[in-house]
Amino acid sequence: MREQLYLLVKLQKIETETSDIKAELGQVSKKLEKLDDERHAFEQALADEESYFDELKKNYRNFEADAQTNLSSVEKTEVKLRSVKTNKEYQALLKEIEDQKAKNSKIEDRMLECLDRLDEVEKSIAKKKQDQIELSEQLKSEKGIIAQDVEQKKKKLIELDTARDEIAGMIEPKLLEKYNTTKSQQAGGLAVASVKNAVCYGCNMNIPPQMYNELHRRDALMFCPHCHRILYWDESG
Repeated sequence: MREQLYLLVKLQKIETETSDIKAELGQVSKKLEKLDDERHAFEQALADEESYFDELKKNYRNFEADAQTNLSSVEKTEVKLRSVKTNKEYQALLKEIEDQKAKNSKIEDRMLECLDRLDEVEKSIAKKKQDQIELSEQLKSEKGIIAQDVEQKKKKLIELDTARDEIAGMIEPKLLEKYNTTKSQQAGGLAVASVKNAVCYGCNMNIPPQMYNELHRRDALMFCPHCHRILYWDESG
C-alpha cells in the first residue's frame, strides 16, 4: 500500500501540473487580445490626431478665405470712399473700413493660433508614428515569446500525459477507480491529501489520534473523516 500511495501522490502532482498548464494555455487568447487592443488603441489615437490635424487645416483655409473676402470688401469700400460727396457718407465709409479691418485683425489672430496648433499637432503625429514603429516591434516580440511559451507548454503536456498513463498503469485498478471517484467529488479536484502533525492538509482539520497512529503504518487505505480525501502520512511531520 505504501508504494501505491506514493504512486497516487505522484499521479496527482502530474494531473495538477497538467491542469495548471492547460489553465495557462487557456489565458493565451486573452493575452494576445490584450496586445491587439493596445495596438488598436494606439492606432485609433493616431487616427484621431490625424483627423484633428486635417480639421485644423480646413479651419485655416476657411480663415484664409474669410480674410481674403474681408480684404476685398475693404478695398471696395476704399474705392467708394474716393467718390463720396458728403461728409456723412465719408464718415460712414470710414467706420465701415475700420470695422472691416478690425474683423480682419481678429481673423489673422485666429489664423496665427491655428498655425501654431498645426505645428504642435504635426510634431505630435510625427512622434506617434515613430512610437508606433517601436510599439509594433515590441508587440511582435511579445507575441513571439508567447508563441514559444505555448509550444513549450504543449510539449510539456505530451510528456505529462505519457507519464500519467505510465503511473496510472502501475496503480491497482480498484484503487485508481477509488482515486478518480474521490477526485470527482472534490471541489478542487484533489483526491489525495497529506497529513502532518495530525492535520489533514486537504481541509486543515485534525484527524483522530488513533487514525493518525494507524496512518504511520501505511498498510491500509484511509480517508479523512472531514473532507473524505485519501490520506497519506507526510514523514516530515
